[in-house]
Formats: sequence, structure tokens, C-alpha cells
Amino acid sequence: MEHHAAGEDIAQPAAVLDHLLRSRHSCRAFSEDAVPRPVIESILASAQRTPSWCNTQPWQLAVLSGASTRAFRAALLEHVAGAQAAPDIAFPEAYRGVYQERRRACGLQLYEAVGVARGDREASGRQARENFRLYGAPHVAIVTTDAALGQYGAVDCGAYVSTFMLAAQAHGVACIAQAALAAHASFIRAWLGIADERRVICGISFGYADAAHPANQFRTARATLVEAVDWRE
Repeated sequence: MEHHAAGEDIAQPAAVLDHLLRSRHSCRAFSEDAVPRPVIESILASAQRTPSWCNTQPWQLAVLSGASTRAFRAALLEHVAGAQAAPDIAFPEAYRGVYQERRRACGLQLYEAVGVARGDREASGRQARENFRLYGAPHVAIVTTDAALGQYGAVDCGAYVSTFMLAAQAHGVACIAQAALAAHASFIRAWLGIADERRVICGISFGYADAAHPANQFRTARATLVEAVDWRE
């Protein structure tokens, strides 16, 4: 777990939350060390406190470890080699304006960190496939919602994913939320035996970070309040 700055007060709830938010990042390289089951259960118990529309708590998870993770990784890599993306929830139609700028900046930071030259499609393709290798994580959680709950079920699951990641950070566990896995929803449903009425929202690969890996050396920026908030008084 990252050390906080000398003199930083994380004894107060607001400071603890801010510390977790500032210290977490999307991990793109994991060690092989498994997270102990009691730690995973503690993360899940905290995430279960996520608020939801009418307290529906629409999320359900399939959590893979050990041999299950390895088998899923191998099957997924084989599947995506010849499959087209077919997510349950449509991906963005376009990234425009500042959203495209932020997306491009993130991608360029990653490519620079791992040594992918601009225009090198072979190298960028290899890096993209790391999504389906789960970045080497020993665990992955597949998050689903009930189809009948529509967009609000998906929104509630998004809140759950955020809580999960903060709880993981509190335990020194790194993770990355992956919409890329949801691009192959039918395959995931069939492989894991998930009911047809469940919609795949995303995967969360998690474990302990390989802190020395180049892919974990950069951090993305955040918009200022001026950019995000329109005050009305």
C-alpha cells in the first residue's frame, strides 16, 4: 500500500476517503500472489453497502480465483482472437471534444510508459490484448445486472464498482475495471453459466500490483471543479 505524506491526517473520515481516492489507480500489471479469501470477502462486504435505486442492489458477481482464473483467461484469449465485440450495453457512439482529449491523453500515457511508439499497430494490439489476459491478475470479478432494471440497474452497478475499488484500495489490493470484457458478454455468460436475463456490465481484475512494471508508473489527471461544476446560488 502506498505511504501517505508525512503529517497527513488520515484519522478523519474525509481524509481517509480522500487518501483512498488519490492513491488508487487502474492497475495494468499484477503479481501472481493471490489475495487471501478473507480479504476478498471483506472487500465484497464493504461493496455490498453501496446505495442503489429503491435498494434493489442489482449487482451479482462471479469471482474467479486460482485455476478458474487461469482457465477463463485462456478461454477468453482464444475466443477474442476471432470474435467481434458484442456488448450487452452499447459502447459510446463517439468520444467528442474534451472526452476525446482525455481518452487520448490516457492512451498516450500508457503507450509511452510501456514503450509503444505512435503508429505501431502491432505493439498497440499486443497491449490491447492485455485486457483479455486480465493484466496477469490472479482474480477477476464479473459484474452483472438484471436486464429488466435497464439503465438504472447499470448505473447502480457502476456505483458498486467504485465502492469495490475503494474497498480494495483500503486493503492494499489493486484493481482495474474493464469494459473490454463486457464486449464479449455472450461468451462470458455461457462460460460461467450466468442466466440469460443477466446483463454483463464489466469485469474487475484484481490482485497485488506489480509496482515495478512500467504500465503502473503513470497517473491520469482529473478535471478541476471549474470544468465539472456549474454553481447556481
